[in-house]
Amino acid sequence: MNNIPQNVSPNASFAVTNPLLPLRAEDLSYAPDGLALLDKVSLQIAEGGISMILGPNGAGKSILMRILHGLIPASAGTVSWRGQTANREIRKRQAMVFQKPVLLRRSVTANLDHALNAAGVPRADRNRRATEALKEAGIAHLAARPARVLSGGEQQRLALARALSLQPDVLFLDEPTASLDPASTAAIEALVLAAERRGCKIVMISHDIHQARRLASEIIFMDRGRIAEQSAAAAFFEAPSSAAARDYLAGRLHLPNGA
Repeated sequence: MNNIPQNVSPNASFAVTNPLLPLRAEDLSYAPDGLALLDKVSLQIAEGGISMILGPNGAGKSILMRILHGLIPASAGTVSWRGQTANREIRKRQAMVFQKPVLLRRSVTANLDHALNAAGVPRADRNRRATEALKEAGIAHLAARPARVLSGGEQQRLALARALSLQPDVLFLDEPTASLDPASTAAIEALVLAAERRGCKIVMISHDIHQARRLASEIIFMDRGRIAEQSAAAAFFEAPSSAAARDYLAGRLHLPNGA
């Protein structure tokens, strides 16, 4: 039986704040071996809500997110957090969940404990925070189970619970519900919305237009390594300003040079 969190409280004891934003990127480029995958990308991400990054495959969404999170360096350009370049303290205040969960060969609880310990959380607080995060994710009953034997949906809920237990100010999500069934998707979305209500800024990649309509307050639309437009979600879905976005929403393949 799936234990999907219901009526998740926005007042959970690991509430978060937003000391890092706005996040600004200026003229970001990424061109490994001379192949331009990002081309002079500039954007600003403000406090509050869920910023959803949309775009076709190969648009540069995941690369941009990894650069913003500090996982890979840009070939050119800058990233700043409230006017500061990333440092150890800033990196500790953000977290990221990938499309495919990265889990240790340990129990569910031990996965959270390891992350909390690495973040410098005192031992006395780690068990409480891990327990609360697993309960909110609806997987407390799996606490002693090896993480890697969980189902795909359970593993993703564990990965998200682990990230949220760190109390991040900004949470990056790279297609966290890709290939999940509707029940698991609903559980993930409930956790994301609860985190956003507590004040955690969510920056999320998705290929699911319906999901973007449900969750997003802002859309960042990418095409061919550039940002084609950035606007409020309601305005984007009602009247996208770029031809690429209109084609994307209509399900038309947007090919270069009229091919």
